[in-house]
Amino acid sequence: MDWGTELWDQYDIIEKHTQSGLELVEKYVKFVKERTEIEQNYAKQLRNLSKKYNQKRGSKDEPECRLSSFQSFLDILNEMNDYAGQRELIAENLMMNICIDLTKYLQELKQERKMFLLDAKKSQQSLESTYKQLDSSKKRFEREWREAERAAQYAEKTDQDINATKADVEKAKQQAHMRAHIADECKNDYAAQLQKYNKEQSQFYFNDMPLIFNKLQDLDEGRIQKLAQGYILFSDTEKHVMPIIGKCLEGITKAGTSVNEKNDSMVVIEQNKSGFERPGDLEFEDYSQGINRASSDSSLGTPKGPMDILGKNKSKNFWLFSKRSKPTVTEDFAHLPPEQRRKRLQQRLEEICKELQKEVDQSEALGKMKDVYEKNPQMGDPASLASQISQTSQNIDRLRGELNKYETWLAEAGGRGDTLRYKAQTFNNGAHDIHSPDGAHSDESTPDPSQAIYAEFDDDFEDEELAPPIGTCTAMYNFPGASEGTITMQEGEVLAVVEEDKGDGWTRVRRNNGDEGYIPTSYVTINLNK
Repeated sequence: MDWGTELWDQYDIIEKHTQSGLELVEKYVKFVKERTEIEQNYAKQLRNLSKKYNQKRGSKDEPECRLSSFQSFLDILNEMNDYAGQRELIAENLMMNICIDLTKYLQELKQERKMFLLDAKKSQQSLESTYKQLDSSKKRFEREWREAERAAQYAEKTDQDINATKADVEKAKQQAHMRAHIADECKNDYAAQLQKYNKEQSQFYFNDMPLIFNKLQDLDEGRIQKLAQGYILFSDTEKHVMPIIGKCLEGITKAGTSVNEKNDSMVVIEQNKSGFERPGDLEFEDYSQGINRASSDSSLGTPKGPMDILGKNKSKNFWLFSKRSKPTVTEDFAHLPPEQRRKRLQQRLEEICKELQKEVDQSEALGKMKDVYEKNPQMGDPASLASQISQTSQNIDRLRGELNKYETWLAEAGGRGDTLRYKAQTFNNGAHDIHSPDGAHSDESTPDPSQAIYAEFDDDFEDEELAPPIGTCTAMYNFPGASEGTITMQEGEVLAVVEEDKGDGWTRVRRNNGDEGYIPTSYVTINLNK
């Protein structure tokens, strides 16, 4: 069944129905837009929430950072951040695949509908024009026939009038004959116009309008089908990210199951164990034997345990539960209990070793650069490096002094510094090889031409190389990369990681051909270089 046959006389109904269909598409597009705004706001609120409670993620020195419950909470915050990224992806896909696509389709639909309705109006106007011509010829025929009848009656009356002359009779007959001839011509014209109108009317109702109505029907059915696809996309868009959302939720579950209360208790012990011995029994002071009070006071002044070490008030028996005053922080960490002091000294020594190694490496690089400048003056002035070399040398001397100082304190605290002393010796030897006592560069440090230092001073001064990758990643899902700054990705594809996720849910990657862009972190498994 089609509109052209069944609804041949329902032009107004068809026009109203197709207009209502267009309004439904517009309404659905508006609905999806508001849904994307909700998703975007929801994702933004989730990101802000994760950021709010993840303020201390860089504070590795915080005691609770080693607790599994604390780490699991950070993992949950990271998973929620990835979850927010999936909500943003839903909003982006809804906007691109439904709103933008349907809006463009709607504009084309309106244009086609307007063209079909315009064709219908033109056909109707043509038929109306033909009908007006028919009506005009009909009225003219009617008027001329009446005039011919009157002329014929007048001629007959004149012919019977005995007083009329022959000339009058002849004139009246000629007039009647002329009117009859004109009436016959009008009759023929009316018949021709009637035939023309009936033909156009048949063409209008059986060909033109049914064809236009059928085109409008096809247009409307296409709209309905497109709208149905939009309804399905509304669901499929969210179904597409469900596996990744499921992984986020699995990650939260995993974070909960990874909490180990026994390990957390051991961490608390390790972090806070003082190393003190429990206080011994107090001696009995027998005043009945005349013990010298001063002697008794002197014996009480001898350290018996933490009570004296921590400087507690002897009048308080339960010093363990009393509120402790905050000790004065000292450079050698003497304010800490023995166990904690050793740990802090060891930690500080490791930090100094790293700083010293960095300065030694920089000193070596400056020495090689100076040697290159001396051999190739066009590349630079060796004297321009003097201040940097001097500053680096001073930093090395300062760090050596700190290293020896903290090693001494560690030995006093009962720690072992053999490994650190070995490192210090290595630093000393390395520094000695680079600089002579007067600060000049020795011949022993002549750089090997094959070393990378020469790559920085090639004759062509090539453009700066791309940042080296920090790892690799494997795609778990396809990613279209439709937004600006992103890159397409196929499931199973291996890419180089250039920049880690900074908490926004995106990782920067590079292909072998040099193409770079961002991809969702939750779409890949990442293996960073150690």
